[in-house]
Amino acid sequence: MSGHDFEALFGGARVMVILRDLPAGETVRLAELAWDLGIAVVEVPIRTPEAVPALRAAVTAGRRRDRIVGAGTVRTPEQVRQAVAAGAAFTVAPGLDLAVADAAAGLGVPHLPGVATPTEAQRALDHGLVWLKAFPAVSLGPAWFRAVAGPLPEARFVATGGVDAGNAGAFLAAGARVVAVGSALTDPEQLPRLATLAAGGAVT
Repeated sequence: MSGHDFEALFGGARVMVILRDLPAGETVRLAELAWDLGIAVVEVPIRTPEAVPALRAAVTAGRRRDRIVGAGTVRTPEQVRQAVAAGAAFTVAPGLDLAVADAAAGLGVPHLPGVATPTEAQRALDHGLVWLKAFPAVSLGPAWFRAVAGPLPEARFVATGGVDAGNAGAFLAAGARVVAVGSALTDPEQLPRLATLAAGGAVT
């Protein structure tokens, strides 16, 4: 497995939605809303075993619309196995754990590890992990992406943590390839701006 697998999974998408700690029905409803807005990629965190049914339901809904769903907050090899068994197309972690990345690779799914320093990003790149989750993005700030791109231009960052329609454009302009939003999807005022971002437009 190569980190470049995310190139195909994202397919040029600039926005990913994270649906955390919601009942299965609400997870599917919001996933459908995201897809209707043109946001193709959905992540369902599985921090606890109780969240796995929501992931499974979203995966089933996604298959009906040819959309992919990944599993987030995957911190152990066992959670990787749970995610893959539920049909997740990729896994996401809050931090960098190479054993978890290797478990995902062994099961044939791309893994998106979390990083917050150039040292972590370099370690991930050296392990073949090209796509990286910059977390928490709101604390790092857009300038972080510009600075890290200098020595590590091959890294592909997904800005995650505190990102919404109001600041997503700044992260994309700073070099993030994808922005991940969570509660923004439940704010009606942000929906038109998220749709604009998903379509490749700029928001102010």
